[in-house]
Amino acid sequence: MRNTKDFKEAVAGTLAELARRGVTVRPGAVADVIETNVTTVAARLGIQPRSAWRYFDAAALAESIAQQNKEFEEASANSGVGVAPMPPVNNPELALILGGVPDSLAQTGGDLYAVIVNVAVNAWMAGHIHGEDGCNGCDGSRGPSGHNWDHRMAQFASLSPGITRWFDPDQWNAALRDSGFSVERR
Repeated sequence: MRNTKDFKEAVAGTLAELARRGVTVRPGAVADVIETNVTTVAARLGIQPRSAWRYFDAAALAESIAQQNKEFEEASANSGVGVAPMPPVNNPELALILGGVPDSLAQTGGDLYAVIVNVAVNAWMAGHIHGEDGCNGCDGSRGPSGHNWDHRMAQFASLSPGITRWFDPDQWNAALRDSGFSVERR
């Protein structure tokens, strides 16, 4: 589907509509949404995906994405959602994690994905040790799952099917290239 003219035009049109609304979204994320929507419409109507394009509207999809973005920003601002505290700049643990980035790049041969996973895991563990729930506004902000880790992970998985694809370095690197950025070894 992604190699068709209709698909490429749909992505370009949706991105243009989003730009008109002042919303920036990674092209690959828009492509994922379009593929899911067209496939779902085709399945529900019992038609071929190529026939489902007649039901696609780039402006409507862009409006929906922009509205979701706006609602998320407003909900986050209005509900006083807590933000984990940023450690002080002179925090030795943060310095150790950041200082390990160049070494990690050298050890992995410049594999940025591996480096970011390493930093994320170390920062995550440091956050738990520091007390992730010690931030202002975090108490009672976890929703129905509370502090049940298994339930929280199940919620993440249900809200974002396919989230585990980010553990595939090829998927991650493709998304990085899709964002317009790259990391090149000198």
